[in-house]
Amino acid sequence: METEQDPLERIQRMLENKSTAKQITYKNLISSFEALAKESKRVVGELRKKVKPSDHDVTVDFKRINDHEFQLKLAGDLLIFVLHTNIVTFDEEHEVMKNPYIKENEINRYFGQIMIYNFMSDSIKFNRVNDPGYLLARLLVNHDGRYIVEGEGKLGLVFSQISNAAITEHDLNILVKLALTLAIENDLMAPPYPQVKFITLYQKLEKTQELGAGQKIGFRMSYHGKVEG
Repeated sequence: METEQDPLERIQRMLENKSTAKQITYKNLISSFEALAKESKRVVGELRKKVKPSDHDVTVDFKRINDHEFQLKLAGDLLIFVLHTNIVTFDEEHEVMKNPYIKENEINRYFGQIMIYNFMSDSIKFNRVNDPGYLLARLLVNHDGRYIVEGEGKLGLVFSQISNAAITEHDLNILVKLALTLAIENDLMAPPYPQVKFITLYQKLEKTQELGAGQKIGFRMSYHGKVEG
């Protein structure tokens, strides 16, 4: 009877392979995030040229917060792009796990994440801490630079399959434009009248700006857990 392989050797190989893959994945994620910020800034510049001078109240802006976050403001909407430092994989039942590319090598299944959230810009401006934000999409990139996007609307359709090649600036440019389009197409929905019919004196004194704040019509499902970070 053959001696079984020492489990420590298997553990060693798995650690080395996974660690290497995850380090490469993280470097690709950083590069993708920087390229995404660059394309976002480019899109903002293009929009500024197209907005009529008379539309001075319709502001378009790009703001870099830190190495892991930047923001795009488009009128009353604020898109927040956040890089997550943890490398993740999918559940075995996830559709992407059925892809031949994922099956051919275990390290292909590890991805870094970039999340795209939609907030009302007034929520940040007036520090309305109870206002909800919505996860529009998450971009996942692996060690080969191949990617997939999970998200709302067209964001969840255009890039719904893992790519055949590494992510490009063109891909990121389209992603930014789709995210902006999705955010601006979905209007605020007033809360039901009974919810705002009664207030406390504390709410009047301390939270006047929050009273009657709306919610995005198109993102109610994601807000209640359809898409998870």
